[in-house]
Amino acid sequence: MSGQVESKTQGYRRPVEGTQPPHDAPLYGSTRLRHPQQQPLRLPHTLTETSAPRFGSTRYPARADLTICEGGRQAIGERIIVAGRVLDEDGRPIRHAMVEVWQANAAGRYDHEGDTHNAPLEPGFEGRGRVFTDENGNYRFVTIKPGAYPWRNHHNAWRPNHIHFSLFGAGLAQRLITQMYFPGDPLLPLDPIFNATPDRAGRERLVSSFDLDLTEPEQALGYRFDIVLRGRLETPFEDEHNP
Repeated sequence: MSGQVESKTQGYRRPVEGTQPPHDAPLYGSTRLRHPQQQPLRLPHTLTETSAPRFGSTRYPARADLTICEGGRQAIGERIIVAGRVLDEDGRPIRHAMVEVWQANAAGRYDHEGDTHNAPLEPGFEGRGRVFTDENGNYRFVTIKPGAYPWRNHHNAWRPNHIHFSLFGAGLAQRLITQMYFPGDPLLPLDPIFNATPDRAGRERLVSSFDLDLTEPEQALGYRFDIVLRGRLETPFEDEHNP
């Protein structure tokens, strides 16, 4: 994934071994059914794939406050602020990148027809947002802290509280997906998706940090989640089909 940092093209750097989750993680049951079974084919990228479409705020309107439901009603739950920076492997900001998020509501249910969990579905709360990074690579959302939910991977399996992130570069082939977790969650040591990243330091980069400077008094607690693209400190990413 690239941003408007400089004009020259940088060479591809493979992730450091162990810092990214494998396609087939035995404890994460559904990966056995959908991970690649054959060797990948090498297909050259065309100009269209590497430079289009352009994801801009004029065509893709930003929605930075997920707590506002239909009709202007405030969503139910613990209001939080999530902010951070998107950086490349050398610590330079990724400018004007489209950052999308989606999440469950405070009861642990998604606004999606495929979610049949019997937790309450809050009318009007979509749990989806979109922003663009600024000149310094900063982004910011206001949302509701999502609840944990069962997912039937194994007996009594529950997903920790988390928010999904999707980042787009200059084209469709430049999309990365990851998840942000919350500090101190007792479900993290038990979660096969979180623990699919073998490297402990890599897993820790998936956990946000409480940031008092982001907190707005009497309004919302603040959590910082920086995302690094490629390199030794790269944030672990997943393929777009993982939940």
